[in-house]
Amino acid sequence: MPGSPQDLSQAQCRPSSEIAVAPLLGIALAVVLLHVATNGRYGFHRDELQFLSDARHLDWGFVAYPPLTPFVERISMALFGLSMVGLRLFSVLGQAAAIVLTGLMARDLGGQRLAQITAALAVALSPLPLFSGTEFQYTSFDFLWWVLTAYFTVRLLTTGNPRWWIGIGVAVGLGLMTKYSILFYIAGILAGVAWTPARRYLKSGWFWAAIATSLVLFLPNLVWLFRHDFISYHFLQSIHARDVRQGRADGFLRDQILIGANLFAVPLWMGGLIWYFRSARYRMLAWMFVVPLVLFYLGKGRFYYTAAAYPMLIAAGAAAGERWLVRLPHIASRTVAVVLLTGIVGFGAFLCTWIVPLAASGPLRDYALKHNGDLREEIGWTELVQTVAAIRDSLPPDQQTNLGVLVGNYGEQGAIEILGPAFHLPLPISMTNSAWLRGYPTPPPDTLIVVGFSARSAAATFSGCRLAGHPGNALGMSNEESRDHPDIFVCGPPRQPWPVFWQTHQFFG
Repeated sequence: MPGSPQDLSQAQCRPSSEIAVAPLLGIALAVVLLHVATNGRYGFHRDELQFLSDARHLDWGFVAYPPLTPFVERISMALFGLSMVGLRLFSVLGQAAAIVLTGLMARDLGGQRLAQITAALAVALSPLPLFSGTEFQYTSFDFLWWVLTAYFTVRLLTTGNPRWWIGIGVAVGLGLMTKYSILFYIAGILAGVAWTPARRYLKSGWFWAAIATSLVLFLPNLVWLFRHDFISYHFLQSIHARDVRQGRADGFLRDQILIGANLFAVPLWMGGLIWYFRSARYRMLAWMFVVPLVLFYLGKGRFYYTAAAYPMLIAAGAAAGERWLVRLPHIASRTVAVVLLTGIVGFGAFLCTWIVPLAASGPLRDYALKHNGDLREEIGWTELVQTVAAIRDSLPPDQQTNLGVLVGNYGEQGAIEILGPAFHLPLPISMTNSAWLRGYPTPPPDTLIVVGFSARSAAATFSGCRLAGHPGNALGMSNEESRDHPDIFVCGPPRQPWPVFWQTHQFFG
């Protein structure tokens, strides 16, 4: 087996396999076309509305995440306006790039055409990459940086050229500017260097230059965190405690098998992990998977936190599996390949029915909305804004003069800020995440339309509240907004003075 200790010297001299350019690009293009054709359905997800809001207030950091994702969204807004297809395009392109990179990893690990196609298909039709192409989320870019880091690591270990460390440093730095969970991947990289023959790179200036590169890229956000008392750390503590309390971290190991990657790719990634451990040269990549997996498990992380580590395992499993197939009789070899590829494509098609908004109406749409809570969170935002605007219009002129719209979560805040200008609504007042840092208007409003509060909470917090309306949605869909925040109130100012109210009402969500 190439890459095993006994064949290491021969493998180092082996010429690279030919790149299956057309199939890899064809798979990536098919994914792009699928998402471009379907991403204009429904509406923005509540998380996307937060990114859109933060994109209008660019900074070197945000409470809920580092700055890169809102920065990319700002570029999307400049290019495409509020087009959902356009605003999600960079997410789609990120997944397409990860698919191609996976095929290239299989090639660098000795895989021929079949291995490259299999690896690319398995990643293209895995749950997280499919989902990441349907919305603009930081997970889309986080996934890409993990895969890019793995690709550069494979290039480093295949060629022995230490200059590839700079690529690793850039990818890690971009990851730090996207999602802080990449710190667990960094732990895996460092463990892989320390515990394998890759420790020889500790003496290389390129290794230390890579660390310096990633730190330079991360430095602006690090300074922002320092200036804001590491508020993002407190946010992550709060969100993690919520996730554990609500059971979102349950079934971590089970879900690695069921939905960490395409279910029919399980033999590939398990085989790839074993192959990495058996290979002296590539063993570093095994630790890059195992260390984050163990840390997330011990820390009660959510299952998808490790999803970006599977492409490098799938690439190795596809390359090793291809070499195993050639030793089988021809009929057996063809049968195994056909069954595997059919299973990957079939399971991927099933995933598409509940992850991708394939239909705008009919049974297929109803099936997706029934099984996919994220799609349900795209429903009803326009109706919410229209209802708030109608309540505003129903108020006496003196109350409309100094009116504020105060919201209880970032989805409502993003909806009022992004969709509200079409109805001439004022910027929302929000105490959640980075919106709290931006403060409240001066002078503060005398009349408030309060969204996202229960009747009891609104009456306890604000003066003179009365029920004014219900948001609802055209589909009658039950989601977080319609279920948990069904009422809208008109109230007077907070019962506390505004400065006191603001200091005591900071929320993480």
